[in-house]
Amino acid sequence: MVRITVVGGTGYAGAHIAREAAARGHQVRSVSRSLPAEQIPGVEHAQGSVLDDDTITAALDGAEVVVAAVSPREDMAGQVRPAYARLAAAAQERGVRLAVVGGASSLQVTEGGPRLLDTPEFPDAFRDEASEFADILDDLRGAPAGLDWFYLSPAATFGAYAPGEDTGSYRVGGDVLLTDGAGGSEISGPDLARAMLDEIETPAHRRTRFTVAH
Repeated sequence: MVRITVVGGTGYAGAHIAREAAARGHQVRSVSRSLPAEQIPGVEHAQGSVLDDDTITAALDGAEVVVAAVSPREDMAGQVRPAYARLAAAAQERGVRLAVVGGASSLQVTEGGPRLLDTPEFPDAFRDEASEFADILDDLRGAPAGLDWFYLSPAATFGAYAPGEDTGSYRVGGDVLLTDGAGGSEISGPDLARAMLDEIETPAHRRTRFTVAH
């Protein structure tokens, strides 16, 4: 059993991760700005914001792994990166492993090619959010050696708007976007959660980013 805190545990990725962790018998705490109307069985739900240092302290208290699953959009735009920097510093001090659910936009479209974010087709409406996710990855790569972290990038198509199929499996890649034979790139919430929990239970990526897709 691993003691896991999911910050942003009521969001799309966070809720799937909390549910999968509880189903595997781990001790799970979900931290979110508002409590869900329907709580996940086996998950302790707490209210708080990653922007608040007291919430960060509470999230790390007793945890072995903290999963950061907050999106830098709407009123959180521009605030997640500095909050994650404080979370990372506190995690390093306490010896807690930090897992970040990031975006696909910082993945290269081909080996040695541009990032998805830097392609002409990338929508301007999502550029600020994508850039902040990319900056968070850069911050982690420059973090002190004492911080145990990993950054999980989903496939290009991921979210409540496109839930996809719960296949029970996934493919793993590194810094290059994973696509299927038709050029698509997608992952469902449950399958991303499986990848997250598999990494937590059997660490294979230390201080690095990896990606998953169907």
